[in-house]
Amino acid sequence: MALLIPVETGNAGPHKPLQYLDTHRPWLSLYGTRVRPVPAFGSLSSKPASDPALIHRILPDELLFEVFTRMTPYTLGRAACVCRKWRYAIRTPCLWRNACINTWQISGLEENYKILQTDFGGSWRKMWLHRPRLRFDGLYVSRNTYIRVGITEWKTTNPVHLVCYYRYVRFFPSGKFLYKNSSQKVKDVAKAMHGRPSKAESVFGGRYTMIKDQVEAAILYPGLRPTVLRIRLRLRGTTIGANNRLDLVSLVTSGIGENEVNVEEDVLGATEGWQEDETHNPDVPAVSHRRGLSALVFVPFDEVDTSDLNLPVEKMDYFVPG
Repeated sequence: MALLIPVETGNAGPHKPLQYLDTHRPWLSLYGTRVRPVPAFGSLSSKPASDPALIHRILPDELLFEVFTRMTPYTLGRAACVCRKWRYAIRTPCLWRNACINTWQISGLEENYKILQTDFGGSWRKMWLHRPRLRFDGLYVSRNTYIRVGITEWKTTNPVHLVCYYRYVRFFPSGKFLYKNSSQKVKDVAKAMHGRPSKAESVFGGRYTMIKDQVEAAILYPGLRPTVLRIRLRLRGTTIGANNRLDLVSLVTSGIGENEVNVEEDVLGATEGWQEDETHNPDVPAVSHRRGLSALVFVPFDEVDTSDLNLPVEKMDYFVPG
């Protein structure tokens, strides 16, 4: 809104009165006025406050809480960014208690309560954010490349090939995990990593244990000369609570004795205390692999189709996990 206001001058003469625009600024009336904020969810204030959001006026708080209880922890984190009311509602301890107990069920309920009180001051949400934990809603993937010289036929130069392959690991809360080496992309392998081990899909199963950020895992490869693959990993995250990187500390293959072949369900316990160069079958020496130790990057199942790890070699010849 603008007003034309004439201004009279002392000596007008032949000149016309000056005019200027006065713009109406209604927000100037707010200066010096204290605006009362809307009380947070769960506030003890006796003054009623009308919530302008339509979903809050229609959906009761009890039903909203039931929706939150059926969300995954990472979905709860996204929902907490919607508004102040959801943020305070999602801080309810029972939501994070269920998430922590399901994640660390291998540690036992008594051990989890002990760690909760001694390390995290009784806060389940703080325990979820700061205690190292493996993620079960996706795959840990490492992309490895190496150069291989081709065969020369009627040429003066040798062809060179850039070979790319992946390591796939999926963990389960029960202490089991799936492992696969393949040249297939993430979107093609994710379908085979949902169920049990499959020889047809070259998906092998093993056991793992975790102490703080250190992960010990073992797999038994069956065959005429059974071989044990022992993996040591270190868990870290790019941000607090992300837990989206696994550094390969060591990767060792060694033989196993004939009397130890039937330990597939407890292969980790059978190899406990083994040295790095130890083998129980002289025909299968222990080999510590020094190549292909790129860090594993976590890819959620809802992002396997759009992940950058699906790019071919000609578009991404090297991948930095960060």
